[in-house]
Amino acid sequence: MIYASGQDWTQSPRKRVLLFGMSGLGKTHLSNMLRASGDWFHYSIDYRIGTRYMGELIADNFKREAMKVPLLRELLMSDSVYIASNITFDNLAPLSTYLGKPGSVTKGGLPFDEYMRRQNQHRAAEIAALMDTAHFIDRAAEIYRLENFVCDTSGSICEVVDPDDPDDPVLAALEKRMLLVWIRGSDAHTAELVRRFDRAPKPMYYLPDFLDRAWVNYRMQKGLREDEVNPDDFIRWAYASALENRQPRYAAMAERGVTITAEEVSAVASPDDFDALIARAIDRKSASDKDQ
Repeated sequence: MIYASGQDWTQSPRKRVLLFGMSGLGKTHLSNMLRASGDWFHYSIDYRIGTRYMGELIADNFKREAMKVPLLRELLMSDSVYIASNITFDNLAPLSTYLGKPGSVTKGGLPFDEYMRRQNQHRAAEIAALMDTAHFIDRAAEIYRLENFVCDTSGSICEVVDPDDPDDPVLAALEKRMLLVWIRGSDAHTAELVRRFDRAPKPMYYLPDFLDRAWVNYRMQKGLREDEVNPDDFIRWAYASALENRQPRYAAMAERGVTITAEEVSAVASPDDFDALIARAIDRKSASDKDQ
């Protein structure tokens, strides 16, 4: 780790962290709070994906839909209207909408091959956005004179790296410049995320092998052809298993950094609270390593 102790972290003029874990546990909340203090630069992986790497794909998808409407088609062909994504740190709906869900086209789904193509696009974009982090650390310091840096990652970071490979190029690049911080949720948090997802299913990124197995197993259990699959029903069916599949991968990543709990995050009300929490987490990790 780039900080040898809690004191080392506390006294450092350059506090740099990468927050990872399940969506909904406080990564963006902490990042927004730190940015609002005026002393931290907030780098959002999802925002970078949706603007730099998939922005054109998202906008083109909007245009394809607009071209189906005669009035909009005429305006687009004459350059009379401009269609673009309005993605923000807190609203990633354009990216989610582009990723879509597999299943019956008449029920709002995508053919599975097209869905997998978009998943692969997201994987490449996420890796590229993660590898851009070092550039933004330097950019934040040079342009904005902000030495403190928080990288707010996607929940799927554990699916685009190999947490068990000590030489994984993405993780190696990230831990060289930042402290990796896992926000660990409890079983109760996982259950709440599943309930929340069941109420409003959203697209997400999955490991290709997991997705292939889930797609086959779901259709076999339900006795459905691909064009008969209800997209929301399939996503609900796969979601809980996907979260379970991610936990050991997050834990393996945390071996390269520190762990804080969602309960600890909920008690953070200021950057000073955050600094104190990270210092405790570093000392906990150091003590644990010595005991092993």
